Amino acid sequence: MTDRRLFTRKLDIARGAVDMTHGSGGKAMAQLVRELFAAAFANPWLDQGNDQAAFDVPGGRMVMTTDGFVVSPLFFPGGDIGSLAVHGTVNDVAMAGAVPLHLTAGFIIEEGFPLADLKRVVDSMAAAAREAGVAIVSGDTKVVERGKGDGIFITTTGIGMVPPGVAPSGDRARPGDAILVSGTMGDHGVAIMSTRDNLGFETAILSDSAALNGLVAAMVAAVPDVHVLRDPTRGGLATTLNEIAHQSGVGMRLRESDIPVRAQVTAACELLGLDPLYAANEGKLIAICAEEECDRLLSVMRDHPLGRDAACIGRVVEDPHRFVQMETRFGGRRIVDWLTGEQLPRIC
Repeated sequence: MTDRRLFTRKLDIARGAVDMTHGSGGKAMAQLVRELFAAAFANPWLDQGNDQAAFDVPGGRMVMTTDGFVVSPLFFPGGDIGSLAVHGTVNDVAMAGAVPLHLTAGFIIEEGFPLADLKRVVDSMAAAAREAGVAIVSGDTKVVERGKGDGIFITTTGIGMVPPGVAPSGDRARPGDAILVSGTMGDHGVAIMSTRDNLGFETAILSDSAALNGLVAAMVAAVPDVHVLRDPTRGGLATTLNEIAHQSGVGMRLRESDIPVRAQVTAACELLGLDPLYAANEGKLIAICAEEECDRLLSVMRDHPLGRDAACIGRVVEDPHRFVQMETRFGGRRIVDWLTGEQLPRIC
């Protein structure tokens, strides 16, 4: 039998654009899925062509998460919406101490979106998934009318398995625990801001967007009883620590001088009247562990490329008010409160 695909004109990636037929469920949509998504994400589960993926999983506790990505601009220094959609969901799985296994991806694309940009996003997702060691095993594509989207939105769902004896959770911080971060704060938020507002900083500020599952695997192998793992995305370090303090019913004391922030990020925030502790991160994590495990965990983190700037920044304390407080460089103390409002919308 003659293969009808031989008589279908290939997608014009260089000059073409998404139109409503690409979301119709018909031949044009099948071609878009086959030539763009399936070609980039190819793996045995996706290649079956079903509306779902069936796979075996190892025994143990399973982790599942989902996240939507609406970042603007779509392409920014150090990443794009495609790599971010993989990194964000892989990291949410990894913060449970889990090994990420598979992702699904849903795309909402605006009519008129250039196919060249779509391919760039898809190729970036594929590269990020390969680097993280996960497969995109199923997905969905919808097209909305021109003016009713904003280029492209992506939703990813991830699953993973937690190794035995590993159970980090936001309600496990205890007085006396050490608070660690894996690196410099605020890079992603300032990178997005500089691109969106066309700010001409002399030094390029790159997003820290990265998959943290390799770092987490090394950490839990060395210290299985890590009490808390969390990635400080929207709301930054300050808001995330407040969330953990409220979950665990504790207070926190931070040392301002020990919190790593790049000089150019500090300068950009001072220029804009912002606080880097509230700026988003997409490739950093917070770890809270028993005091006696702090040095060991910090050493393991610094041995990994994504944790070379890791630091211990404070301690968990008893506090019925659940305040996060900062010991300033000048010897004083101030409250580090929740973020009120939003410093920068559509950060991820």
